Amino acid sequence: MATVTLREIVARFGGELLGNGETTVDRIASIENAAPGSITFLSNPKYKRALAQTAASAVILHPNSAADALIPAIVTAQPYLYFAHVAQWLHPAPSPAPGIHLSATVESSLHQSVSVGPGTRIGLNAKIGDSVVIGAGCSIDSDVEIGAGSILHSGVMIYANTRIGSKAIIHSGAVIGADGFGFARESDGGWIKIPQRGRVLIGDDVEIGANTCIDRGAIEDTVICNGVKLDNLIQIAHNVHIGEHTAIAACVGIAGSTTIGKRCTVAGASSIIGHLQIADDVNILVASLISRSIPKAGTYSGSVPFLEHEEWLRNFSHLRHLDRMADKIRDLEKRLAELESAK
Repeated sequence: MATVTLREIVARFGGELLGNGETTVDRIASIENAAPGSITFLSNPKYKRALAQTAASAVILHPNSAADALIPAIVTAQPYLYFAHVAQWLHPAPSPAPGIHLSATVESSLHQSVSVGPGTRIGLNAKIGDSVVIGAGCSIDSDVEIGAGSILHSGVMIYANTRIGSKAIIHSGAVIGADGFGFARESDGGWIKIPQRGRVLIGDDVEIGANTCIDRGAIEDTVICNGVKLDNLIQIAHNVHIGEHTAIAACVGIAGSTTIGKRCTVAGASSIIGHLQIADDVNILVASLISRSIPKAGTYSGSVPFLEHEEWLRNFSHLRHLDRMADKIRDLEKRLAELESAK
């Protein structure tokens, strides 16, 4: 860990310095558990009381909270974002030494800056960019492309013809490019597999969480655009398209051929059915069921109880007209009151 002064931090990231600029910090910490030598942040006013008791050497905070700082501080309009930049600087990710482990099986030529861990297999015609790190036990099939500076943690599986951009981070257990769930039913009740001939295309600066699965397209490609952030245990089906800088939390399932716009957020345990169009800047709250397209930006939530399908359809048809029914009830109540007063 580096040791830096607050003056050096402000010179690098901006902000207004309050107090002793020569104060040194070498680590980040929460406001409640900070110790001397650490820098913390305050972005939520409800934690102001903790600021008076923190043992941190410095704090990053909003101008509205600057008067409450009893220790050296950096004032910025976005404390949490600023904290993220400082955290990256103080705690850089470890970088394994370049080279190919003796137990790895590599059938493609690699740049000398690439690091390949033990037991990893890389197939034919793979194009691996400079300074890529591939952890232990990964499987990279033929004709895969991985951009410069990307990191694959141990146990990542990349199927053939997948394209991954630069500076991507893929965590352990992720499976990229497996067949989409495509079957046609026969008259006897059996199933015929539909070949999945599309690819998975992943942009730059994408992060994919542990045990997340992204299926290849059936005919067209599955596309994850630049800057997308995916949590653990997410299922993305074939032909899904996710726009730039969208973030999706754990245990979300997205069915096939759905398009999600740019800068969206999807909270944990939500489900999105197939063939929908979701606009840019949509926020979906936790455990929501999205069963129809969302044409405009906004915040959406909701679900319904599990019912027999025909009953669910009947009840849901009434639910969609609740506002209109409430207006009619108010009108009837008003008329009834007028009749009673006229007696």
